[in-house]
Amino acid sequence: MTVTETPKPENTGMVSQRVALVTGGTGGIGAAISRELVSQGASVAAGYHRGRERAEKFQEALAADYPKQRVTLHEGNIGHADDCRRVVGEVIDQHGRLDILVNNAGITMDRTVAKMTDEDWHRVIAVNLSGSFFIAQAALDHMIERGTGRIVTVSSVIGETGNIGQVNYAASKSGLFGLTKSLAKEAIFQLNRASRPVGDGIGLTVNAVTPGFIATDMLATIPDKVLDRIRAQIPVGRLGRPEEVARVVAFLAADDAAYITGQIWSVNGGMDM
Repeated sequence: MTVTETPKPENTGMVSQRVALVTGGTGGIGAAISRELVSQGASVAAGYHRGRERAEKFQEALAADYPKQRVTLHEGNIGHADDCRRVVGEVIDQHGRLDILVNNAGITMDRTVAKMTDEDWHRVIAVNLSGSFFIAQAALDHMIERGTGRIVTVSSVIGETGNIGQVNYAASKSGLFGLTKSLAKEAIFQLNRASRPVGDGIGLTVNAVTPGFIATDMLATIPDKVLDRIRAQIPVGRLGRPEEVARVVAFLAADDAAYITGQIWSVNGGMDM
């Protein structure tokens, strides 16, 4: 069987001519990832839930800075499986294909174990872990059919270390490690089964990035004294920047990262040394 490989794009950016879906792609780390991918030549479908006005302002800013790149918005609740499948289908309908999925959407509902409600637990798991699975499931089906693709999931250092008051968040982010490694193995298995062996081509890879403490709105409400204690735990002595995470995601999404799959990349200032 002869397989027609996706043509390699011109060397104008790491992800030039690729189509990327970034969940939670209009704020915080997600916005930085969307911007980085657009700057590297990709068309970006930015997912969001609520906040239509902010999403539209973000879209307009990207369009102004990168007028040659296409940026679309896609509203959906990643905590609902049907929304995950609908959003992936919507992106494929509008862009013609999906080359890169960045699983970035996530929420926190922090409470100690004694005070955590059933709803606190189920909502965080539904968005952070189950949502990542359902949207990856839909994307993977499309990517296997095409024979190529990239899935990059944004986890957290908290998934490695745990944290008081974040047992639901830590469990969801830790679960993404197993999800990443299993999806990476299954992607190769399914490609071989479909007579689309990876070989020397672009391939279909699945990886994860684990940010440490990053300067986003999620940390904006933390008191200065608490932030000082957090900084003291970070070997490089500062919070990370969203752009630093975005650059690693863009690298893993590139065609040239074809020999990296099933890996967990830490971007945490050395907290796991």
